[in-house]
Amino acid sequence: MKIDLYTQKGEKKGSTDVADAMFKAPVNDELIRLAVVRQLANRRNGAIAHVKQRGEVRGGGRKPWRQKGTGRARVGSSRNPVWRSGGAVFGPRNTRNYELNMPKKQRRMALFSCLSQKAADKKVFALDAYKADAPKTKDFAALVGKLPEGRSLLVVLDQKDEVLQKSANNLPHVKTILVDYLNPHDLLRFDNVMFLEASLKKAEELFLN
Repeated sequence: MKIDLYTQKGEKKGSTDVADAMFKAPVNDELIRLAVVRQLANRRNGAIAHVKQRGEVRGGGRKPWRQKGTGRARVGSSRNPVWRSGGAVFGPRNTRNYELNMPKKQRRMALFSCLSQKAADKKVFALDAYKADAPKTKDFAALVGKLPEGRSLLVVLDQKDEVLQKSANNLPHVKTILVDYLNPHDLLRFDNVMFLEASLKKAEELFLN
């Protein structure tokens, strides 16, 4: 399969070959859904939200009043969940683990499904290289303006590139990501996906071996 190849000036240079196994795979919507749910669940931190139960709230050791003869409802502790300043019932606890697992082969197929869907919609293209002496958002924004139209752009890098990453940081609808961390959630969030030509080769080495 071939995808369009652009130069740093935003001009179409031609096309480049990509692996059919990655960009022409069957699209499995259910695997994509499971992969995204897993990714979002594993981001959750169960240790942030935590409430105290009635046995953990300070005070409440003494019975507020005697059991009978007062005309009031019987109560054993002022830390009863019904009372103000009492313990919480069924609140979030920091012992909860939201982590979900998914077999590696299924994760790969979900990733290939997203890439294939983008490629089928002509939303994937490549850049031969990006070279600059210093970070400059204006130059990178000019390049993005000449690329295929889309509201947002995901730039896939083969390695850390401080100049390119800093040039793209101030653009609200552009995100740079290393090919090692390519994932279905980001692929779905952004309209267009731009690979550096070197990152295509690295992706094949990482995901097809």
